[in-house]
Amino acid sequence: MTILTQAARAAEFVVSVDDHLSTDTVTLAAGPALPAGQLLAYDPTAKHFLPYPVAPVEGHDPLPAAAVLWAPQPERSVDAPVTAVTRLAAVHGGLLTGLDAAAQAALMVHLIVVR
Repeated sequence: MTILTQAARAAEFVVSVDDHLSTDTVTLAAGPALPAGQLLAYDPTAKHFLPYPVAPVEGHDPLPAAAVLWAPQPERSVDAPVTAVTRLAAVHGGLLTGLDAAAQAALMVHLIVVR
């Protein structure tokens, strides 16, 4: 018998949000496929979001977590608009990808509470 594992569904990580206040359409950098619940960091230089954690660039501080990807995304060869939780939300920590203590603290700045 083959065992199938279902990937995280869109917004499965959400405990509480206000659809009109908590989410935004953001620009996600080209890159690999990402699951729903992937933490994202904002790169102000390139003006797009990247999967968190982002490898630090010499001479610069690492980019902090700033949002949570709403739905799974396929591999992208170009930047793409996506929906992300950017503020005023409670999320389930066990369903987030990339969560660490620094990310949890950084998300609190945006009023995203990890439970």
